[in-house]
Amino acid sequence: MQTSNRRYLAATAAAAAFTFGGALAIADTDTTLDAQEARVITQRFAATLKGELQEAIKSGGPTKAVGVCKERAPAIAASLSEETGWAVGRTSLKLRNPALNAPDAWEQRVLEQFDDRKAAGQQATDMTYAEVVQGNSGAVYRYMQAIPTAEVCLACHGKNIEPGLAESIDQAYPDDQARGYALGDIRGAFTLSKPL
Repeated sequence: MQTSNRRYLAATAAAAAFTFGGALAIADTDTTLDAQEARVITQRFAATLKGELQEAIKSGGPTKAVGVCKERAPAIAASLSEETGWAVGRTSLKLRNPALNAPDAWEQRVLEQFDDRKAAGQQATDMTYAEVVQGNSGAVYRYMQAIPTAEVCLACHGKNIEPGLAESIDQAYPDDQARGYALGDIRGAFTLSKPL
């Protein structure tokens, strides 16, 4: 990562920590800067995607937002990955696009822990988890942050999806499982990793 990007990420980490504060489990305290960097990247991903979704809904309703989610979310993740050197994505236990977003074993375990934490009373907005794990090529820093279901998400991910919209979702995502959520549920998580 370029030095200027690293300085920017470190400088804005305090704002990200305020926005996304919560329990953060880190296996190695030397990775504090990595945690801050991951939070800033996640904040950028969330803000960019949310802005594009809101604009699509304003100009063409929720049906237009389906296309934004399908095309732009992976493009935003790819752009952030290239810019930052992190692998950036999203995943869930109830997938809309299994071919692109299926969790690996580590992500599955963290998502299940997030559900347990939510059941114990923790708010989804406060949930993050980070850990250094050993991969095939050495140590990897992994970070996840829960995505809470917001009001804007319910049109496409809620329990009462308008029939025409449901048809558009079915056409875009024939294997969709990402429905039936309520406000505040854990919709999935941002997932980031980088070699150490």
